[in-house]
Parts: sequence; structure tokens; C-alpha cells
Amino acid sequence: MRLAIVTAYPPSKVTLTEYGYHLVKHFRLQQDVTEIILITDITEGQKDLAFNEEGCKITVKECWNFNDYSNFVKINNVITETKPDAILFNLQFLKFGDKKIPAALGLLLPYMCKLKGIPTISLLHNILEQVDLENAGFTSNIFLKKAYNIIGSTLTKFVLASDIVAVTISKYKTILENKYNSRNVALIPHGAFETPPEPDYILKTGPKQVIAFGKFGTYKKVEIMIEAVELIRQRTNENIEIVIAGTDSPNTPGYLEAMKKKYAHVEQLRFTGYVAEEDVPVIFAESAIVVFPYTSTTGSSGVLHQAGSYGKAVALPDLGDLSILVKEEGYKGEFFEPESVESLAIAIENILLHDSYRMYLAKANYHAACSLPISDITKMYIEYFKILQLAKSKGFNLDVPLVEKELML
Repeated sequence: MRLAIVTAYPPSKVTLTEYGYHLVKHFRLQQDVTEIILITDITEGQKDLAFNEEGCKITVKECWNFNDYSNFVKINNVITETKPDAILFNLQFLKFGDKKIPAALGLLLPYMCKLKGIPTISLLHNILEQVDLENAGFTSNIFLKKAYNIIGSTLTKFVLASDIVAVTISKYKTILENKYNSRNVALIPHGAFETPPEPDYILKTGPKQVIAFGKFGTYKKVEIMIEAVELIRQRTNENIEIVIAGTDSPNTPGYLEAMKKKYAHVEQLRFTGYVAEEDVPVIFAESAIVVFPYTSTTGSSGVLHQAGSYGKAVALPDLGDLSILVKEEGYKGEFFEPESVESLAIAIENILLHDSYRMYLAKANYHAACSLPISDITKMYIEYFKILQLAKSKGFNLDVPLVEKELML
């Protein structure tokens, strides 16, 4: 199978870059895949393809840019040129831009591939029905919210024109099936990027690192975490370092620089900037606790899966998709009330001051991550592609619920 994957890819800063990297890393090891055609965004640096394991050939086609109005044509031309046997889109609603037109045009691509007769799976990391438009940085205007919802529903229908739409959370599957009467939505978990050897869970000597990881400024706010640690410092003798690992969200340029100035007086506060793929294990390994300073959620959390992979305790808000993930995939954490500094301070204290509890959470998260490695997730995609190819050769219409029942997926 010559598999095309449309995704942002390191060293790109576009959303879902890291997930794209791990999809490629593990698809290339699947025996059924003879070549990966990586249809990706244009970057100044070379694409990160330095894998240790032997795998299939990877053909890189850099052809699109964030917010480029011609992305649809450019990607279509590459697909026509390369003629893949199957295609996987790694998508969310702002994948191709944060401007309305380029973002919308990019989401028409799965429909175009379906028309070409290429077996097409679209992995949709979020759905607009579950996005808080104001917190996610879209708009606070009530009329614009209605407009976004109408446009979002239309674009969702185009994405649903894929042979299969994969979602990572069961609630998304239920919403899409009920609202759009779809029979082609598959639940395929997010998966853990890595499954390193089980750590010893013992913290190194020195300050206990409390970290937040991601793209900040919209629904991910570092103020609450910094102020919560300051509260803990006032009432305990804990030696704590605050680490903000990551960059601004594309919707909020300059946010982290503003935070550096606002909290310049805070001791042991470190902003790492962009974290390269090879540095991610170090960032997590050195941490005592991973905090999710979110005011809302927009999909399955890659950071939660990473924290689990490296055996870390987490403090997270009891809301939306994070709560669902904890319940469905076996992760454990100390919950706090969103936007409450005092509640987050208590959650962090409960973990940092009770080492046996920290280790309990860390071990639970490691074993949850190990139960769903992304290597197994890519095998699930391969099975769906095989079924798609068979269905197309026989002229059958695919009914995903029936397929899942047969495969017990």
C-alpha cells in the first residue's frame, strides 16, 4: 500500500505537527505499507526523518502553507501526481489556517479525494460542536458564533464525505452519528506517542518541576499555574520550579512574551520556547507533575498521553474531553476547578506533598498509556484501509458500526 498522509510535520509549528510525526514514525513500520507519501507544509528546516528503525520509503512532498489560499489546488496536484493507494488526513478545524477561507478550503480536500475514488480516512481531532468558540480564540460575538456554527456544520459534512472519519473520543462519534446521521464514523483512540521503559518514579534532587506543555494563550492560560505555585510557596517550604514548555497559540501571538514581563518578579520561572521532538523526553523526565491550565478543551489531549508515557502525575480541570479521557482510557489525576487559582494550588499540593500519591498517579498513567500505544493505533488504521479497498473493489457501501462489531474494534 502506498499511503499518503496529509499533515503538518516537524519542524513545522502548525497544529498537530507532533501527532503527524508519530503517525509517520509508526506507519512506516507496518508491513502492509510499502511507501509513505508525506504531503506536508513547507518549512525552512529539513523534515525530521531520522528514525532508528528500518522502515518503508518516505517521499516528502512539501506543498502547502498555513493560511495559503491555494493549498487546495497544490495538495490536489500532488495527489494527482503521486496516485496513492490510500490517503489519511490528520485534521482539525484550523489545520490549514486561522483565516476563514483557507481553513475552509483545506477541509474540502477529503471530499475531493472521495470523488477521485481514493480510499480516504480523515482523522478529526476536534468537532465544532464541542469547541468553546470564545475560549478557543475564535470569537465572543453571539452573531459570529452562530455564523461559525453554520459554517462549521457545512464543513463537517464535507469532511464526513470521507470514506471513514476517525475520532478519538466516543462522545464525538455519538454527536456526529446523531446530528449528521452518519454511518462512517469510527472511534480510534489517540494513542500514546512513546512507550519508554517504565521509570522508577523517583524524583531527582533539587527543585520539583511543575510544567505545562503546549501552545498557549487561548484556552491554555499560564497565569493560573504561576499564581497557584506562588500560593504554595507562601504556605509551604516546597522548592518548586515552574516550567512553561512550548509556544504561543497561532491565535495569540505575543502571549508568552507578555507573561514573561508580567511575571518577571517570580523566582524559578522558566520559559523553554519551542521544544524540539528530541527534547520532549527530557522535558517530561525532569518534571514532578504536569499541569493542564485549561479553561476549555478542543479534543483529545496529546499532552496527557505524553505525560502517561513518561510516567507522570497530572493536575487537570474536571471538564470536557479531559474528563472523558480519564474515564475511558484509565488515566488518573488530581482535578481542580477551571480558572480557580486556589483549587489548582490545592491540587498541586496534594501531589507534591504526598509522594506516595504522586507515584500512584504516575504509575496509573504509565500503564494507561502502555495499553494504547500509537503502534497499535496505526494497525487499526491499516485494517480499516484494507476493508475500504475490499469494499470499493466489490462495490459495497461501508457501514462502520457493522464493521466494528465484526472486528470488535
